[in-house]
Amino acid sequence: MAAGQMHNRDSFLNDLAKSFGRERRRQVKKPEWTHRPQWDVLKGASQDELAEALKKQCSLIHTDVYETAASELGGLVKDLVQQYGGQSVVMWDDPRMDEFGLSSLPDELTKEQVAVHIWDSGKREENLSFSSTADIGITFSDAALAESGTVVLYNGKEKGRAVSLLPAIYFAIIPKSVIVPRMTQVAKQLHLKIEAGELVPSCVNFISGPSNSADIEMNLIVGVHGPVKAAYILVDDK
Repeated sequence: MAAGQMHNRDSFLNDLAKSFGRERRRQVKKPEWTHRPQWDVLKGASQDELAEALKKQCSLIHTDVYETAASELGGLVKDLVQQYGGQSVVMWDDPRMDEFGLSSLPDELTKEQVAVHIWDSGKREENLSFSSTADIGITFSDAALAESGTVVLYNGKEKGRAVSLLPAIYFAIIPKSVIVPRMTQVAKQLHLKIEAGELVPSCVNFISGPSNSADIEMNLIVGVHGPVKAAYILVDDK
């Protein structure tokens, strides 16, 4: 099936409407709610204020936060790999690596005896195998939610989910411009893309710090599955 193509849609929806005993509805009007408090959270906050709110929330979700200028990002990431004891690193094949001056990072880490793997959509098994044993996974964040300390990843062909899910430690590089108040804004962005006929990611991951869980007694345990540590790197935009 070609991307974005649907088969037997009309017959399926007609049968569904018939089962409900009504005519098929071909147009649905979006409700206009009287109260929409979700839009009031951090309303009018500047990008710096959103960044501060994000950092404050990270202190509650066991996530380290670092800040840097774009010109110093490469050096900071390399230092953090050493600081967190990373001997193997997996990264997305992301054009932002070049945009933010990280194109030489893999070679620099390799010189430091760190094994590096760049996600390659043509090598699925190799990608998963390396990611499952990697010390650190590094991605950019496509959006970040100040309210909950959440990074949002639009996964795709060269942006595999395993990079943020399988390594023991996860680094998210967050350009300050992508920070929004909460999930409401991300949902709107995706909705607008759909209305414009654009393809949207098949998977959108919302990650709030390292993995954690709580039993019925509400005793929090951090690091039960997936990354046991997480660090966010806030960077000024290019």
